[in-house]
Amino acid sequence: MDGWLPWALLSAVFAALTAILAKAGLRQVDADLATLIRTGIIALVLSAFVWLTGKWRNPLQLPGQTWLFLGLSGLATGASWVCYFRALQLGEASKVAPVDKLSLVLVAVFAVLFLGERPGLREWLGIGLVALGVLVLAIRR
Repeated sequence: MDGWLPWALLSAVFAALTAILAKAGLRQVDADLATLIRTGIIALVLSAFVWLTGKWRNPLQLPGQTWLFLGLSGLATGASWVCYFRALQLGEASKVAPVDKLSLVLVAVFAVLFLGERPGLREWLGIGLVALGVLVLAIRR
């Protein structure tokens, strides 16, 4: 098994738990406040993790391009979380989470456009099936 695969599978498990736990936690709180609380917890846990594993280094010494792309990524993450929590508050987790996974299709398209990646026919077939699955789930009867 490739080194990245166990981590990607764990990411999928935790992402699924995120949807279920967030939906349960949104019952008595505004989605934006819930996103702020969640973000604060993530910052505390990650800070402790980076410190305890000895991975801390002065972020001010990172190159400007690193700051630019990580900053833009942070803004995109924040926007995604705000939209995701709002969708979870308004809809069913079993419908919201699969539509959110349309991001898989967009990642492939953006990777081709901006990173020069070239998925093969097999990868495009899988990406197409994901897109089709999202459409099946999103279309009302």
